[in-house]
Amino acid sequence: MRFLTEPQIESIRERFGTPVYVYDQKTLEAAADQVLAFPAPCRLVGRFAMKALPTAAVLRIFDAKGLHVDASSGFEAERALRAGITPEKIQITAQELPKDLKGLVQRGVLFNACSLHQLRRFGELFPGGEVSVRINPGLGSGHNNRTNVGGPSSSFGIWHEKLPEVQTLAREFDLRISGLHTHIGSGGDPEVWQRCAALTLGIAKQLPDLDRLSLGGGFKVARMPGEKAADLAAIGEALAPQLRAFLADRGRSGEDFQLEIEPGTFLVALAGAIVCEIIDVVDTGEAGHHFLKIDSGLTELLRPSLYGAQHPIHVVPHGRTASGETADYLVVGHCCESGDILTPGPGDPEGLLPRRLARAEIGDTVVIEGAGAYASGMAASNYNAFPKAAEVLIERDGSARLIRARQTLAQSLENEL
Repeated sequence: MRFLTEPQIESIRERFGTPVYVYDQKTLEAAADQVLAFPAPCRLVGRFAMKALPTAAVLRIFDAKGLHVDASSGFEAERALRAGITPEKIQITAQELPKDLKGLVQRGVLFNACSLHQLRRFGELFPGGEVSVRINPGLGSGHNNRTNVGGPSSSFGIWHEKLPEVQTLAREFDLRISGLHTHIGSGGDPEVWQRCAALTLGIAKQLPDLDRLSLGGGFKVARMPGEKAADLAAIGEALAPQLRAFLADRGRSGEDFQLEIEPGTFLVALAGAIVCEIIDVVDTGEAGHHFLKIDSGLTELLRPSLYGAQHPIHVVPHGRTASGETADYLVVGHCCESGDILTPGPGDPEGLLPRRLARAEIGDTVVIEGAGAYASGMAASNYNAFPKAAEVLIERDGSARLIRARQTLAQSLENEL
C-alpha cells in the first residue's frame, strides 16, 4: 500500500471506527512541492482546486506550503476563508454566480467570470474594476466525456469565438481584464497541453491588460498499476518556449507576469485512502459472482459509480492470520442501490470487473486507495441516512489525528422541521 501499514490500519480502525478517510501529510506536501517546482519562465502560482478535498486541515497544509486556492462556488470561498486562507489567495471560478459576489469581492476574493452573464453582472457591481475571464479555447482532453471540460461539448467558460463580446462588455463597464483562465480536463500528454496552450496564447494576445494566465489543472495521476501519471516537469518544459515567445512579444519580463496552474486531483488523490470493514460475503452460484459487501460505498466514494473510475483495493485480515489464498470478488457498497459498485469496468459504471484479492472473511478490513480526490468532497452523503464518515490525518511523525469527526444521525437531521 502507498502509505498505510497493517499496524496503522488496525490502530486507525480501533480508534476511529469505519468507514474512515485517511490522509497522509507527507504525501500531500510532496505533491505540493512538485506543483511549486513547475518550470515557468515567469512568476508561478499554484492554486489548489479545493473541490477535490475541501477539508480545512488539508487547506491549511497547502496554505503553509504557499499554494493559493481556486473555489468552485461562493460557499467554497467562504469555507476557505473560515479555514484561515487570506482573501487575496482565493479565486472563485464557478458555474453558479455566487449570491454574495459583492461581499466576497469587497473582502478581497478574486473573481473569474465564466460566462458573458457573469462578466456583465460583475461589471454592474464593480464598474471600473479588475477581473479575470475563463475562456473555452475549443479543445479538451479527458479520460472520458464526463471529465473533459474543454471543447464544444463543454459548458465551462466563455466560448473563444465570443471574445469580441467580452471586449465589448469590458468597454461598457470600463473593466480591466487582467487574468485569463483555461482548463482542458484530465490528461497528461505534453503535446495536448502544447496545442491547448497555443490556442490559449492566441486568445491572450487579444487582451492587452493581461498580466496573469492560468492553464487550469487536469494533471492525471496513476492510481492503478499500468496507468501513466502526468509529468509536470515535462509539461512545463514543453510549454516554456511558447510562453517565452509570448512574453517577448508583449515586452514583458518574467517578474511582471504570472503563470498559474490549478491542480486538484494531482495534489490529493494518492494521499488519501478509505478504511472500511467487510460486513458480508455472498455469492450468486457457480455461474455468478462472489461479492464482498463493505460498510462504505458511494456514500464515501462516488467516482466508480459515476465514471467507472478504478481504485486500488486491498483486503487486510482482521483478527486472523493471512492464508495467502486469493479469489475473484466484486466489491459492493452498503447502499440499497444497484449502482453502488466499487469494482466497475474501466470507464464503464454499468459494467462489472471482478478483482483478484486476498481471500476475505466477514470482519476483515478493506482499504480503498487513491481516494484523496473527489471522495469526501463529492460523496453521496447521507444516502440511506448513512452519516458522513470521519477523516483522519497521518502527520509527519506518523501519528494519526482526527480532523473531521464522524457525523451523527442527529446532525444530519437538525435542519428538518
